[in-house]
Amino acid sequence: ATQDLLVRVSQAYFDVLAAQDTLTFVQAQKTAVSEQLASAKRNFEVGTSTVTDSREAQARYDLVIAQEIAAENDLRVKKLALDQLVGVTNAQPVPLAQPVPLPRVEPANVDYWVETARAQQPGVRQAAIALAIARLETKKAETGHRPTVDLQAGYNITRNPNGTLTAPGVNSRTNVASIGVALNLPLFAGFAVQNRVKETLALETKAEADLETARRNVAQATRSAFFGVQSGQGQVQALEAAEASSQTALDANKLGYQVGVRINIDVLNAQSQLYQTKRDLAQARYNVLLGTLKLRQAAGTLGLEDVQRINSLLAPAKQP
Repeated sequence: ATQDLLVRVSQAYFDVLAAQDTLTFVQAQKTAVSEQLASAKRNFEVGTSTVTDSREAQARYDLVIAQEIAAENDLRVKKLALDQLVGVTNAQPVPLAQPVPLPRVEPANVDYWVETARAQQPGVRQAAIALAIARLETKKAETGHRPTVDLQAGYNITRNPNGTLTAPGVNSRTNVASIGVALNLPLFAGFAVQNRVKETLALETKAEADLETARRNVAQATRSAFFGVQSGQGQVQALEAAEASSQTALDANKLGYQVGVRINIDVLNAQSQLYQTKRDLAQARYNVLLGTLKLRQAAGTLGLEDVQRINSLLAPAKQP
């Protein structure tokens, strides 16, 4: 339950940061499209461009306005979810420090993580304990036909302060002590013992199957989490390169538009591609950080110290 809580809080935290990044990039795109719209209108007024450029820019501007409204609402919802989870009103997550050094998975061996999960994952350990209990129940049921020996002891005191019928008026006291051994030898119980043994053996078989299923499930989950982190790190590197390329393409399209070899829609598309790449890159970074936590959760080794290591990647909080 603790590991699940750590992952859920981290997920809600980075969801807010991702929503904030989306809103920031949409607003930056709105500013850029607004400038392009103004430029298209000026060029149309002086006769160096057609009305199509102006209308294309206006359509893109209206689309960005709709995206901004959706981004604002999404951020509001994500903040409410975080507040509800942590019990703090108006929580303000701290963004990642830039540039952010994403942590690497150590050791980078999927077999190590799978073996760790098969041995330490809480669900597997619970299934192993259930199997041990089932085996003990089987041994207990098998003793049902065996004889038992009971040691019995008793001590009784009887007082007659007013005497008895045979000796009235005479205060008497009687002490009786007894000790014995009772041997119980079951002869036939209507096959109750045999049926109980069959039942416990079936339950033991089920517990063995449950344990094997738990081990297979955590192995699959661990592999998926491991390769998800590996893939995410590759995506981050690719998107960082794509961000630089998109910025270069935008600059080239702006220059081409100014000299007349590019049209307005080329610039707008380049702007849209750049900000989409920025959003994807930010989300990919958050996915890698969350993936490392989910990998350790799948392996059953997630602890508060793992969250603290990710916390060290955040920018210093602003002092009030």
